[in-house]
Amino acid sequence: MRIESSVSSVSWIPSEAIKGMTKMPFEVGGVAHYDKPLPDVIDVNDLEKMRDNDQFRFANHLAAWIRVENGRIIDFGQSGGTVLNCTHMKVGPKEIVFQATAFPEIRPKPKVTKTSATFVQTCGGRPGMPAPRRVRRKPYIQLRPPTVWTTLKLTLHADGRVEHELAGATPFPRHWVYDGEGKLIAKSGMIDFKEWYTKVFGKKHTPWGN
Repeated sequence: MRIESSVSSVSWIPSEAIKGMTKMPFEVGGVAHYDKPLPDVIDVNDLEKMRDNDQFRFANHLAAWIRVENGRIIDFGQSGGTVLNCTHMKVGPKEIVFQATAFPEIRPKPKVTKTSATFVQTCGGRPGMPAPRRVRRKPYIQLRPPTVWTTLKLTLHADGRVEHELAGATPFPRHWVYDGEGKLIAKSGMIDFKEWYTKVFGKKHTPWGN
């Protein structure tokens, strides 16, 4: 018997999420834009279409399967990856697109027992638009934008049960979690733009150390 499922995090910027001078492009002249709230049900197998329609900033999709015989797992596998949107800015009638940078997916070796298999995947990247700003530690000035990432955990049991978890994430933007049927099952807590904008860089503060 084959058992398969997935978990996806989809990250977006709600209105009023950005504070201070950085929000000016969002408030003046439509240079940048907030995102509309995501639906409660999505097609997790067509995240690229949602990205192309500019519905979110970043998605992490983790899919996995196990094969069970006589109540025990005899084989397993996983797939998925990063779906990262570009940054779209409008200047008058023209649109400028900044290409985002996706980082390599981090996939630890699955933890497999006779009756369960747990898969973990970290995906993320860096927005394309430069973000010169003061930060709270050396070098005190950063030009590159902060990193965005989520870590997902998916556990498949030999009896058919499935567990999904958002195991880690940046404090910005907002991250919503969907199960294998595309149903909304969890939301990240309070977002903190200032924490993200001034602290999420460097070896100790991102999974990639950049």
